[in-house]
Amino acid sequence: MPSLKDIRTRIKSVTSTQKITRAMKMVAAARLRRAQESVESLRPYAYRLRETLWEISNEGGESENPLLVPREEKRTRLLLMTSDRGLCGGFNTNVNRATENFLKVHGETHERLELAIVGRKGQDYFKRRDVAIAATYSDVLAKPSMEKSRSIAEDTIRAYLAEEIDAVYIVYNEFKNAVAQEIRVERLLPVIAEEVADTSEPGIEFVYEPGKKELQDTIAPLHVAVQIHRTILESIASEMGARMTAMDGATKNAGELNDRLKLLYNRARQASITKELMEIVSGSEALKG
Repeated sequence: MPSLKDIRTRIKSVTSTQKITRAMKMVAAARLRRAQESVESLRPYAYRLRETLWEISNEGGESENPLLVPREEKRTRLLLMTSDRGLCGGFNTNVNRATENFLKVHGETHERLELAIVGRKGQDYFKRRDVAIAATYSDVLAKPSMEKSRSIAEDTIRAYLAEEIDAVYIVYNEFKNAVAQEIRVERLLPVIAEEVADTSEPGIEFVYEPGKKELQDTIAPLHVAVQIHRTILESIASEMGARMTAMDGATKNAGELNDRLKLLYNRARQASITKELMEIVSGSEALKG
């Protein structure tokens, strides 16, 4: 059995750890509120922008914008959204696992699969593995901005237009609520139009100014940048929710461990006192004899 001093030291250590995890939970909860407000305010714009681009593309005729023209996928890039810090449960593990599953499933049918990684945790994980890393982006998550997202979009579009890659997918955690995030693998490029609900009156034909091609050339790059920015905000909100949940669990576990250690300490202390009393009684009886 450990000594009383060892148990007291362990109790002090667990108590200090519990204070840290409780503080981290409170910080994550405060940041989660701001991150949730940011992503929820951007979602309607991002979704409507995508639907607008689809509506224009579905108006008939083949698109002349290369970002909207599908190709045979032989060279594909995965854009990963991970975090800069750990202690957030399975947040990064889920992204890494989804990426590895994609590489495993499509590895034999593609000439090349490469990664572009946002966040240090993803970079640290995949740099130790036999995977081609085309680009890494640091200093994005601390202060996310549309300018940083646009820079990532420009790098991605440049590689796509140069035909270095044939498709781009984003792997990220979609924010649902404080305790739930859903891993998503979404196509970013090419932007393939899907059927959307027709809210216009029948028989109306839209006239585009200055023209359909000009609108596509303007909206398509903007759509890529906005979707990247949305997924960054989704990832940040998911990270804060995962960290808050993980730190809450760690705080409760530390409390339970402290209770067990205190019980062990009291038992050891009682045993020590009992032993001392028995020694005193035995000594007293020996003197009487």
